[in-house]
Order: sequence, then C-alpha cells, then structure tokens
Amino acid sequence: MTSETITADAAGTWELGDLTVSRVGFGAMRLTGSAAFHFGTPSDRERSIAVLHKAIELGVSHIDTAAFYFSALRSANELINTALAPYPDGLVIATKVGPYRDYYGEWGTSARPDQLRGHVEENLRQLGRDHLDVVYLRRMRQDSIAEHFGALAELREAGLVRHLGISGVEPRHLAEAQAIAPVVSVQNRYALDRPDPEADELLRRCGEQGIAFVPFYAVAGDTGERGATTAHDDEVLAVARAHGVSPAQVRIAWTLHQGPHVLAIPGTGSPDHLAENVAAGALCLTADELARLNAAREQAG
Repeated sequence: MTSETITADAAGTWELGDLTVSRVGFGAMRLTGSAAFHFGTPSDRERSIAVLHKAIELGVSHIDTAAFYFSALRSANELINTALAPYPDGLVIATKVGPYRDYYGEWGTSARPDQLRGHVEENLRQLGRDHLDVVYLRRMRQDSIAEHFGALAELREAGLVRHLGISGVEPRHLAEAQAIAPVVSVQNRYALDRPDPEADELLRRCGEQGIAFVPFYAVAGDTGERGATTAHDDEVLAVARAHGVSPAQVRIAWTLHQGPHVLAIPGTGSPDHLAENVAAGALCLTADELARLNAAREQAG
C-alpha cells in the first residue's frame, strides 16, 4: 500500500464526548503559510484548499483550528469554511480561545473571562457555524483557570459550544476544570524529543479517565510554530529506515503509540505530506523500537 491508499481509519477512532473522531486528525495552523502566524510566507490559497479536500478524502474527521491562526493573507478558519462548508456529516472541528492577535498580527493580552464569548462568536462567524463542536480554553500563564473555564461552561449551557477542553495546562488544572464542567480533551505540547514530566502525568491521568490527550508540535518538536523539525535523533532515523518511512511519520506513530486516547493533529500545507501524515497511523512500532525511542527521549532531557 502507498500513502495515497491508507486512510485515517488505519489509526482507529476515539470519542470526544458523543463525537467520534479519527485518531489522526489535521492541525490547521500550517494552512496559512510556510510557518505559523506571521512567520514564513503566506500559503497558496488553492493549495491550502486542496489540503482540506484531501483530508476529507482520506477520512480525517477531526480538524483543529483557531481564529488566531492567520498570516498576512490567509485565515485558517476562512479556508476551512470555503473548502468544506456545507460541512460533511461526522466532521468535528475543534477550536481554541483565550489568546488574541490584532489586525496587524501582534499578540495582545489574554482574554478576560467576559471576553471569551466574543472569541467564540468570532470562530462561529469565520467558520459559518451556529455552534462549535469542541472549544479549548488555552491557558495563558494564569494560575487558576476557574473563571475562564466557567465562562466557557456558560456558553456550553447556552448551546454555542458542544464540548469543552483545556490546553497549555498543568495537571492540577484538569481537576479544577472538571469541578465546573466535563472535559473531553486536553491539548498540550508533547513530542518525542521534548521530555516533560508534567505532560507525561497529564497523559496518564487522561488515559485513566477516558479523556483525549491531543499533543501539539509533535512533529515540529523544538522548532514549534516555525515548522517541522529537521533535527532527528539517530534512533528516529534508524526506525524510519527500517520501515521505509520518513522521520515525521515515526514521530506521529510514536505519538499514537502513547495510548489509545492520544490523538495526533499534524499540520501541513502540502496534500502529499498530508497523505504521509495520515499513513503514519498504520505504522506499527515494535516493543524494541518503542523502548529505544523512549530511551532516546529520556536522554534528550
């Protein structure tokens, strides 16, 4: 089989509340340019639309986006709306609120609790929807998330939001949020080359409670918003050679192997790379390969 013939079904599915999603999803950040936000150069519009069409063709049913995903010329939400509306049945779109960028692309201060409704409504407007499937509160260094998460819980009760998640949090914030409303997913930075005991603890707690854990920058690694890393550990390269796949595919497969509740959301602006990312869901790593990759991760710390 080639990457073009492997669909998202190969990695299986997970439940976000009452919504079933493919474990290999799509992160929309890279739709807008060669790197996220104001980094890099704006993307070719038709190519980005082709990426979204390809995602649906390959069975991807989970798209992660945000109103603050935009470059000088492109908006991820607008591209999603243009390419996919009217939206296919079963497509789950998750978005994030909290951070804010002005019209010049500069980061502003984090939203106050009373401003989160405006953030939700902006995502609704851009996506052309009357409700959002999943909304993450992206924590911006605040010690407590109770007020912010409570404001989102009110929007859930009002029907603007179906399910809630939290992002950029410490383990203690999960319990804090759960005391207010159900949490269906946690989205934190997590990568093979980035040891993080707090993230490991969150991953474990989510697994025990049936909550999705959704790593971001799993392929980008330390390069983060500037794009996929080209610095791969020798073990990653060795496993990639053994399977005849790319290092990025190994990184995605390792991510998925961390538990059935782990969802991958690799992003790309290339239809071909998208097919490779989806195909990584069919890559089975051996116990020995996982042990070697895990040992290399520990040494990276």
